[in-house]
Amino acid sequence: MPKDKRVDAYIARAAPFARPILQHLRQVVHGTCPEVEETLKWSCPAFLYRGKLFCSFAAFKAHAIFGFWHQGMEKLATKEVGKTYDAMGLLGRLTSLQDLPTDKTLVRYLKFARKLHDSGEPARPKNKPRAALPIPADLADALKRNTKAAAAWAGFTPGCRREYIEWITEAKRPETREQRLLTTIEWAAEGKTRHWKYKNC
Repeated sequence: MPKDKRVDAYIARAAPFARPILQHLRQVVHGTCPEVEETLKWSCPAFLYRGKLFCSFAAFKAHAIFGFWHQGMEKLATKEVGKTYDAMGLLGRLTSLQDLPTDKTLVRYLKFARKLHDSGEPARPKNKPRAALPIPADLADALKRNTKAAAAWAGFTPGCRREYIEWITEAKRPETREQRLLTTIEWAAEGKTRHWKYKNC
């Protein structure tokens, strides 16, 4: 597959120590899975396999990382490495080519990841819905006294309600809680969610 010029530019901008690491990883990925496509995800180079996120790498000031998207690769890392790294990615902090496993191991990882994607097993588990929070008594009383706020509250999603409830109940001082309660009723009456200010940012 043709290479993405944005990935070329990313590697060229990386710190000198990181360039050979990224170049080598890129070469091994293409050599093992020639059908992958290059792109950028979250401003970092990534590889798509059959249209789905497959693996990616990134470079920082003092280290680089390489990781796979499928959760099954995390299980493999735990089994083979047996420890939690202090950096994201399957291979931990990479500061030189010597930190990389052998090409044979990299190829095995890539083939295993490809097999996971081909299996149809979901790459990431679906988030379980969180239980609804009980409405605090003072908020329930305030909603009863304001029909517009109560009507809007009834139409809010569980997540929107949770954001308001957590904001109120996390207040450390009574006066802070009271002010947040008043603001909640005011904004709810206007149909505004907790973070309405940032919706169009």
